[in-house]
Amino acid sequence: MAAEIETTLQVQRPRIRVHGAQKSFAGRVVVDVDDVVFGESPIEGLIGPNGAGKTTLMRMIMHSIPLDTGTITLDRPDADDVVLSSLPASRLAGLGVVKSNQVIMDFEKLTIWDSLLLSVAEAEYEQPWRMRAERTVFEAHEEEMRHYLEYFGFEDPTTYALSAGEKKLLDIIRCLLLKPRFLLLDEPTAGLPDDLTEKVMDTVRELATGGTTVVVVEHDLNVIWNLCERVLFMAEGKIALTGDPAEIREHHTVIEKYLGEGHV
Repeated sequence: MAAEIETTLQVQRPRIRVHGAQKSFAGRVVVDVDDVVFGESPIEGLIGPNGAGKTTLMRMIMHSIPLDTGTITLDRPDADDVVLSSLPASRLAGLGVVKSNQVIMDFEKLTIWDSLLLSVAEAEYEQPWRMRAERTVFEAHEEEMRHYLEYFGFEDPTTYALSAGEKKLLDIIRCLLLKPRFLLLDEPTAGLPDDLTEKVMDTVRELATGGTTVVVVEHDLNVIWNLCERVLFMAEGKIALTGDPAEIREHHTVIEKYLGEGHV
């Protein structure tokens, strides 16, 4: 599988450049990134201690929180660059930039089917008078939805996602159904058993092989070491180091600030 992903390095894939980006809360600087590009490799990991600013940076990329200063730009190989930080968050999915949720979120009153249908319904079907078009949306996406539901072990999609793991997987499926070109995954395997963690990792590899850029924020470092070709280490709001997994894992700064002496 690693060899397959390696061949995709020649594929023209989107990148995101973060330049001069800062964000403060109550006078405390949480993110201060001078210049970094995500997407130099097909699958990248972003790691760091709690409070390093990783999730805040991801939310800044998605423009769900505004930047205090700086710009975030989507570099598209087949179209003009787009300044994401100048757009409303609602525009990003249409550009292929999609993010999973760190905190588990779900529509508790919607069945699994309905939750997925909501994610794939085009804007033209979101008007109240188009409610009867649900069958049209379902038929257009049924095969793909059934594929992911079966793959991740959902037996009855007419019921509700109850456990934290089910809700986490449902969130990931919603992201996949949007056919992302640039996918940000925030702790995608947290709370999942080993077999489902492997399925998530295999899905990420398949996406990368198809030309999608994937950035994974994860505290399960076995996922990072085994999945990512490039790792960025964040501490105190800054991107302190970048390198391949072996370099980052053995770097004294990472050991001191994050891993601890007994990890390597």
